[in-house]
Amino acid sequence: MATVLGFMLAARRSEMQGLIALELTCELVGGISRLVHALQRERGFSNMYLSARAERFRQPLDQLTSDSRGLEQSVRRGFNRMDPETGRGADKARLFNRIALVLHGLDGLACLRRRVRDQALSPQESTRAFTRVIGGLLAVVFEAADTSVDPDITRCLVALFNFMQGKELAGLERATGVAGFASGLFDLEQLERLQYLGEGQQRCFAIFCDYADKPALNAWHQLCTDPVEAEIARLRLVAARSLPGQPLEVSLGEPWFELTTRRIDAMKQVEDLLTERLQQLCQQKIRQAQADLDNHRCLLERLDQFDDASDPPGTRLFNVQATELDGAPGDTMGQQLNRSVLDLLHEQNQRLQMLAEELDNARSSLNERKLIERAKGVLMSRHGLDEEASYRILQNAAMERSQRLADVAQAVLSLADLMPNASTRVKAG
Repeated sequence: MATVLGFMLAARRSEMQGLIALELTCELVGGISRLVHALQRERGFSNMYLSARAERFRQPLDQLTSDSRGLEQSVRRGFNRMDPETGRGADKARLFNRIALVLHGLDGLACLRRRVRDQALSPQESTRAFTRVIGGLLAVVFEAADTSVDPDITRCLVALFNFMQGKELAGLERATGVAGFASGLFDLEQLERLQYLGEGQQRCFAIFCDYADKPALNAWHQLCTDPVEAEIARLRLVAARSLPGQPLEVSLGEPWFELTTRRIDAMKQVEDLLTERLQQLCQQKIRQAQADLDNHRCLLERLDQFDDASDPPGTRLFNVQATELDGAPGDTMGQQLNRSVLDLLHEQNQRLQMLAEELDNARSSLNERKLIERAKGVLMSRHGLDEEASYRILQNAAMERSQRLADVAQAVLSLADLMPNASTRVKAG
C-alpha cells in the first residue's frame, strides 16, 4: 500500500510542478498584457505623427517608445526564465515557437521606430508593422491558455485572451478611423474594415463575458455605459453613413483619436483585473496542491510504521466498495489507514476525471478558434485572399446554412483534406 501511495504522491508532485510552471507562464502573460498596451499606444501616436506630420506628437511618441522598451525588456526576461528543456508535447512546442516568432518581431522594432521618426512610411504601413508584433504577443497568450492544466485558470486565460483580442481590434478601429478622418474621406475598403472590426469586437467581448468573473464583468458593464462610448458611436455613424470618397471634416480626426484612446485605456483597467485574478488563482491552486501533497506525505509516513508488521495492511484484500474481504479482527489502525489510502485514491481519480472534463469545457472556445483560424488559412493560401475576406466567406456561409462558424470551418478543413490539390469552395453568398 505504501507503493500505491508513493505513486499517488508522484502524481500530486507532477500536478504541483505543472501549476508552478503555469504560474510562471501567467506572470509572463501579465507582462505581455502591459507591453501590448504600450505598443498599442505607441502605434496610435505613430499614426497621428505620420498622418498629421505635426511635431507636437513627437515628444509624447518618444515617451511612449521609452515606456514600450522598458516593458519589452521585462517580457524578454520572462521569456528567459522559461526553460525549453522542461516543456514536452505539441502544446509546449507551439508555445515556444510563438515565443521565437515574437522575439524576432521585437528585434525589428528599432528599425520601425527609426522609419516612423523619419516619416519614411505611411500610417498604414506603420500600423501593419506594429500589428504584426502585437499579434505575435497575443498568440503567445492564446497558446498559454491552451497549455493550462487547471480549468479555473484556463477560463480566466480564455477571458483575458478574448478581451485582449477585442481591445486590439479596438486599437485597429482607432487607426482606421484616424486614417479616414485625417484624410477627409473614407474609401470603400476603410468603411468595410470599420464594420469588420466592430463585429470582431462584439464577438470577442461576448466570449469574454461568458468566461470572466463578476468583478471584471462589472467593470466592463460600467465602461460600456460611459459617455465616451456614446461619443464614439456618434463618430462611427458619421463614418458609416458617408459614401466612399465623400468629403468629411478633417477636424474630426483628433476627437476620434482622443475618444478611442480613452476607451482603450479604460479597457486596460478591466484587463488588469483579469491579470490580477490570474495570479490569485495560480497562488491559490499551488497552496491547495501543497496542502494535498503534505496530507499524502503524512499518510505515507504513518503507513511506513507498519512495514515490519507480520500482517502488513497492504496485503489485505478489498472489494470495489473499499471494504475488507477477509475482515480479520484487530489491527484497527491498519484498517483505518488502508481505508484512508483507498478513499484517497478513489477521490483523486474522481477529481482528475472531473478536472479533465472541466478543462475540455474551458478550452472549447479555444478549439473553435483554432478551427476558424485554420480554415481562414486554407482560404487565404488557396485563393490569395486576405484575412478579412476569408473570414467574410466563412461568416456568409454560416449565415446561409444556419450553422455555427466553427462547423463551417470544420467543413472547409475536411474538404481541404479530401482534395489537397484542388481549390476549396465555400459558397460566399
